Amino acid sequence: MTTIAANLQASLARIEAAAGGRKVRLVAVSKGQSAASIRGAHAAGQHVFGENYLQEALAKIVQLKDLALEWHFIGPLQSNKTAAIAQHFDWVQSVEREKIAQRLNDARPEQRFPLHICLQVNIGNEASKHGLSPNAVLPLAQAVRALPRLKLRGLMAIPEPDAVLAPLRFKQLRVLFDELNNEGFELDTLSMGMSDDFETAIACGSTMVRIGTAIFGPRVPGRAVGLQ
Repeated sequence: MTTIAANLQASLARIEAAAGGRKVRLVAVSKGQSAASIRGAHAAGQHVFGENYLQEALAKIVQLKDLALEWHFIGPLQSNKTAAIAQHFDWVQSVEREKIAQRLNDARPEQRFPLHICLQVNIGNEASKHGLSPNAVLPLAQAVRALPRLKLRGLMAIPEPDAVLAPLRFKQLRVLFDELNNEGFELDTLSMGMSDDFETAIACGSTMVRIGTAIFGPRVPGRAVGLQ
């Protein structure tokens, strides 16, 4: 068994143990990793991958077009990149502005299913982080729900890497998620938890975790094709 395959199976086992029978999806974060590494993870059973940088991702999507993969864009969104993202990705987890949502909707090909959307929430209101403030989530959720080529699935957050604060932030995001569902949104995705904290996130209600290092190992700058 390759290192990637062994790491993937170990991560899946930890997810299953933490989930206690609940379904928790794994997004393998492949930014900075080569197409060959992604192909290796696919051979070991992983089909869902997350990318942060558009040009890097597009190069890998072309190289891996023979595989049935689900691609998630999880990085910051820029207006001039929304068309390519809408055309080539299945999910976008980092929507934080109505203008971006509208551009994704307008660029989504009609022959494809609606683009799955998560709103990124800056749950701790950190000055250095992307994402909506918690009190801005409801208006944007209402706007996204009205766009026909988008499907609002849930919320995403990247809280502080702090063993004390992270569980609090995860619980706060879960409360916000539940409040939206109480408003009739029918969300099913709470994307929170990464390599260092995904078990804590799952205990707080996560339904989707984003794991890179624990599967692929440390990123090597410039190793992946087209790295920005």
